[in-house]
Amino acid sequence: MREIYLDNGATSFPKALGVAESMYNYLINIGCNVNRGAYKTSFEAENVVYETRELLCELFNFNRTENVIFTKNVTESLNVLIKGLLKPGDHVIVSSMEHNAVIRPINSLVKKGVEFSRVICNKEGVLNPDDIYGYIKPNTKAVVMTHASNVCGTILDLKRVGSICRERGIYFIIDAAQTAGFLDIDFNELMADAIAFTGHKGLLGPQGIGGFLISDELAAILDPFIEGGTGSLSDKEIQPEYMPDKFEAGTLNIPGIYGLNAALKYILKEGISSIKEKELFLLEHFLEGILNIPQIKIAGKKDLIDRTAVVSIDLPDSDNAIIAYNLYNDYGIMTRCGLHCAPSAHQTLGTFPQGTIRFSFSYFNSLDDVRYTIDAINKAIRS
Repeated sequence: MREIYLDNGATSFPKALGVAESMYNYLINIGCNVNRGAYKTSFEAENVVYETRELLCELFNFNRTENVIFTKNVTESLNVLIKGLLKPGDHVIVSSMEHNAVIRPINSLVKKGVEFSRVICNKEGVLNPDDIYGYIKPNTKAVVMTHASNVCGTILDLKRVGSICRERGIYFIIDAAQTAGFLDIDFNELMADAIAFTGHKGLLGPQGIGGFLISDELAAILDPFIEGGTGSLSDKEIQPEYMPDKFEAGTLNIPGIYGLNAALKYILKEGISSIKEKELFLLEHFLEGILNIPQIKIAGKKDLIDRTAVVSIDLPDSDNAIIAYNLYNDYGIMTRCGLHCAPSAHQTLGTFPQGTIRFSFSYFNSLDDVRYTIDAINKAIRS
C-alpha cells in the first residue's frame, strides 16, 4: 500500500535535500561545540552557525545578524519573548486563532497579574485588524499573533496589525510557525519587534531547532528566560547583555543548525514564490475535489485567497477520528485529527469540541497524491 504524508502542518516530511547529509557531516567530521574552542573544527562550526544567522536574515529581510537567536522550537521562542516581556499589571492582545504556544504562556502569566484580551476573528478565521483598537488599554504592552492558522490556513493581515502597534507604541510579536518558508516575510514591512520561527515545518529542516529575530529596542528590555554558560565573559557570574549571548545560554543544537542551514539554502535556491505556487496549486485541486462531497464541511476559507496549503474538514454525520484512522489504515494517508493544540481557533471556526481532520500539503507532494486522497476520502466516507 502506498503512503502519502499530508501532515506537514505538524512537521514537514520529507526534509529538504541536503539536510540529513549536513547533519551527518557535522556529527561524523566536526562534532565540537562553538564559542568554546580555539581549534579548526570549532571555527568551522562557528562559521556555519553564523552563516545560518545570515541566511535567516536574508529570508526575513532582517539586518541584525547578532539579533537572530536560536532556540529549540517556536514554542520556546514564544515563551522567551512573552515571559521575558510581560510583567504584572501589563496587558497583551491576541487573536482568537492562536495556538497554545501563545495562549498557554499567557494564561500562566495571568496568575501573576498579567491581563489579556482576545480579538475574535470571523467564522473563516479572518481578522479585522481595526478591531484591535477596541481592546487597547493604557497598560497594553504587546500584541502577540499568529501569522496563519495551523487549523484552517487563514493568513492574518499582520501588516495592518503592525501599523496599529507602531502607531500606539505597542510591541508586536509574530508567531510565524505556519508561514516561514511559505510566505515572503519582511520583518520591517510587518513592523515587527520580534518574529518567532521553527525549523521543522515550512523551513523543511529538522526538529529541535527554531529561534526568533528581535529588534534592538525589544532585546534591550527583555529578560533572559534561560541563563548560564555562553563561552563569553566567563569571569562574570551574570548573563552577558550583548547579543546573541543574552538569550543563548548553554550548548546550542548544532546538528540542528547544520540541518537548518542546508534547508534554508534549498528554500532560497528554489524560491519562496515557487514553493507557494506549487503548494497552492495542490490545494486548489484538493478543494475542488472535496467541495463536491456533500458530507464534508470545510473549516475556514474555501478559496485560495490569503491562505496557506492547510485545510481542515469536519464530517458532522461521521466520527472524524474514525475516518482519519481509516484513511491511514486502508489507504496510507497520514493526516492530523483533533483540536491541533488550538481550541480557541476551533471555537472560532465552529468545530469545537469535535475538531477536524487536517490535510497539510508540502512542496514535495504531487497532483497524483491529491487525486488519490480525494478518491480515498470518498471511499472512506461511504464505507
